[in-house]
Amino acid sequence: MAVNLQKGQKVDLTKGNTGLNKLMIGLGWDEADTPSKGFFGMLFGGTQDIDCDASVFLLTNGKLANNNDIVYFGNLAHHSGAIQHQGDDLTGAGIGDCEQIMIALDKLPAKCDKLVFVVNIYNAVPRNQHFGMVNNAFMRVVDSQNGQELLRYDLSENYDQMTAMIFGEVYRHEGEWKFSAIGQPTKDPSLRELANRYL
Repeated sequence: MAVNLQKGQKVDLTKGNTGLNKLMIGLGWDEADTPSKGFFGMLFGGTQDIDCDASVFLLTNGKLANNNDIVYFGNLAHHSGAIQHQGDDLTGAGIGDCEQIMIALDKLPAKCDKLVFVVNIYNAVPRNQHFGMVNNAFMRVVDSQNGQELLRYDLSENYDQMTAMIFGEVYRHEGEWKFSAIGQPTKDPSLRELANRYL
């Protein structure tokens, strides 16, 4: 069974999981239950689509070295072959993962010591959208070799007026890979401002 994590909790991924080197990071959220704007929204009801974008930063000594170490909808694969983003979800509709990121730990550059997983709302400010309008946000870690869900982290706090989220980190410590549940909301209006935190 997967371990359900609380905010701030850390767990060892590879210790006790011999041979674990391929992960699937699934990030999910539900479409907003806020009524759609405009005449047709009032007439027919419905929900307001929110385009959340999942990204990963590859850090060296805790810092982002360059833009090539950001994997997101505009750069779906890292040049090392270690990370592959499976594509952009524009609405959050449906069940299960909205976006998935595949990680090959054994292919990560030796200098890389941390992966930071973030989600931001695309064009949040002009669309007047925020994470308080998003339901059931979660992050999960799956052993992609056998499909077993290892960890799950459900975000359940009030995130009104927050436009981005630092979900969690996979980091290297004394030869092992560990996971930390971060759950830090921010008011960063775009991926660029999120990335600036790690320069």
